[in-house]
Amino acid sequence: MNAGYNREVMHVGVCRLSLRIPENDNIKGKRRVSHSISSKVRAKFNVAIAEIEDQEAWQRLTFGLTCVSNDGRHANSMLSNVVHYIERQLGDVELLDYEIEIIDGV
Repeated sequence: MNAGYNREVMHVGVCRLSLRIPENDNIKGKRRVSHSISSKVRAKFNVAIAEIEDQEAWQRLTFGLTCVSNDGRHANSMLSNVVHYIERQLGDVELLDYEIEIIDGV
């Protein structure tokens, strides 16, 4: 490493998002909802999104989202915007809970 190099700090934003699909009665319907939400989020925001648990539960959907930024407030804002976007786009899906964590100094 160069002695004169000023290294920027990287901030990683992580979000866990839990949803409920009350009218769903099979795994195929859940996959359709999961794919739709994931595709829309990827197209609109610069974040990674994946279903992380409850894979066999028909009416629960849990996503993990992450982003990287050189500003922790920006990472938090990005993930908050994704949560609010998903809330507005839900239709028959209920937002149960979410939590955002910013890991500083990576």
